[in-house]
Amino acid sequence: MTTTALPPIDLPLVGATDSTPDVVDGLAFAKLYGEPLFKLPNDLYIPPDALEVFLEAFEGPLDLLLYLIRKQNFNILDIPMAQVTLQYLKYVDQIRNHNLELAAEYLLMAAMLIEIKSRMLLPSTKSAAGEEAEDPRAELVRRLLEYEQMKLAAYDLNAVPQLGRDFLHAQVFVEQNTVLHWPQVELADIQAAWADILKRATLVAHHKISREELSVREHMSGILRKLQSAKFVEFSDLFDPSRGAPVLVVNFVALLELAKETLIEITQAEAFAPIYVRLAYSPA
Repeated sequence: MTTTALPPIDLPLVGATDSTPDVVDGLAFAKLYGEPLFKLPNDLYIPPDALEVFLEAFEGPLDLLLYLIRKQNFNILDIPMAQVTLQYLKYVDQIRNHNLELAAEYLLMAAMLIEIKSRMLLPSTKSAAGEEAEDPRAELVRRLLEYEQMKLAAYDLNAVPQLGRDFLHAQVFVEQNTVLHWPQVELADIQAAWADILKRATLVAHHKISREELSVREHMSGILRKLQSAKFVEFSDLFDPSRGAPVLVVNFVALLELAKETLIEITQAEAFAPIYVRLAYSPA
């Protein structure tokens, strides 16, 4: 929010005479374009704004309005709008007389006070439900109470000690001892260190892959030899899981190659029945 001060008080220089000595202890009190200045010039201009004294500062129209109410001990729930509005407008006029920039929010609050005052002069009317009309000051009172509550909370927060403003961290220089003190090692510490080494060893373990040459043609010949000794051979009997996955894959590829070349027949009596393999029938 914009901080606006109460109207300043000018302190004019009436009958002032220059009592500055020619030399003050042999030292210049200022420099003008690099040259020492031992005496104030006769034609020195002092702007009026340099002598203004600010008595009070407000953080917006609500702050000013709350100040006017609390200063005169008015009941905030029953604000005398005529007196408060008059004092508020006088403050706005004083700001204009001193050529200070007037924030738009102050004018907006002045218009709001005049509107509330005008509405209070009108006779009160009841609503269709027979209830009394709401007090025109209700919204203003609500805003003032909320603002006062937040302002008091801000004061309480500001009263809390803050680092760098109210206190500083204590710093003490402690001379280090040059004598080394080795820590005591317990059995549990050694066990934990050994467990950590074993854990790291499992992370760097190497897996070696050995290369094995497998021949599809060789497995095709082996399947044909098994089929020559039996009329039907169950599909699972043609594979030996103990020889590993690579042998099983090559054996399966060999079986597919035999079926592709119509050297074997793969039959099944019905759905979900066992699958049998036999040599392809060839007339004599």
